Amino acid sequence: MKLTPVMEQFILFWGEMGIRWGVNRSVAQIHALLFLSDKPLPADEIQDILKIARSNVSNSIKELQSWKLVQLSHVMGDRRDHFIAHDDPWDMVMAIAEGRKQREIDPALEMLSECQENLKNDKETPDHVRRKIKNMTTFLEEASTWYDQMHKVPRTTLKRLIKLGSKVVKFIVK
Repeated sequence: MKLTPVMEQFILFWGEMGIRWGVNRSVAQIHALLFLSDKPLPADEIQDILKIARSNVSNSIKELQSWKLVQLSHVMGDRRDHFIAHDDPWDMVMAIAEGRKQREIDPALEMLSECQENLKNDKETPDHVRRKIKNMTTFLEEASTWYDQMHKVPRTTLKRLIKLGSKVVKFIVK
């Protein structure tokens, strides 16, 4: 696979964005390369194209697989493992949203639930702290419930909802 200047620009940009998202630059660049590729790529080809260490490619692919952004693929006549990314931005965003919920929201809710339980027998924690913990718990529970509901909405409906933008407010505000 030969990279054009535009492809390089996209891969480098995606790598920089990865850093802002809390992801290693190489992980994001490999994801970008696989996203742009029209065929599954083996790790050694990824290494050659991006000029990064084999161990870095291997670790990055494992991370991308844990996010469900990259899948293992086999090519007839080639014993190497090949990898492919979602080529639909919706699939990619939904996988990222699910991963972030599992890694960030769910553990936060678990910890806040423990805090709420511990507050039942706690006489020292001030009322304003109790309120803030309760408010954060309520907010994250509502956000989690909203996510679960939106995750079940058909994609075509979600696309229409997004295109409506702020017009949707007219339906709920009177």
